[in-house]
Amino acid sequence: MAAKKDKDDSMNVDLDIVRELAGILNDAGLSEIEVEDDDRRIRVSRNIGGGYAAVQAVAAPAPAPAALPAEAAAPPADDHAGAQKSPMVGTVYLAPDPDAANFVSVGDKVTAGDTLLIVEAMKVMNPIAAESSGTIKAILVENGQPVEYDQPLVVIA
Repeated sequence: MAAKKDKDDSMNVDLDIVRELAGILNDAGLSEIEVEDDDRRIRVSRNIGGGYAAVQAVAAPAPAPAALPAEAAAPPADDHAGAQKSPMVGTVYLAPDPDAANFVSVGDKVTAGDTLLIVEAMKVMNPIAAESSGTIKAILVENGQPVEYDQPLVVIA
């Protein structure tokens, strides 16, 4: 468990876990990571310069309400075979700035490592690189759209 309560009801954070999460941030090139257990959550994030911007340990939110009816539920991610998914929650940008052309368009050929789009998370611009080479078959998001972790972004085939 990452955090525990003392007799005086203050929270103690396991610094070894925080250090381990910080190492994962560096190794994976992420700007933010969050872990959660039954009643606690720890989030570690860093700014663009590589320093750590925040470490938070907070109580986990209440359980989610019951699922929506089938017709209102989002389609499963399997509907987009070959889709590259978002590694984080944030806002997607298809171009490096508002006046520039999009990084990619449907029909473009890309190689692994090419920038597909940017996901802004906590005021940090995170370029999302192609995981594989191929042709852009679909762009599943719009410029300025909020995205969730593991949400399909671009289909490369």
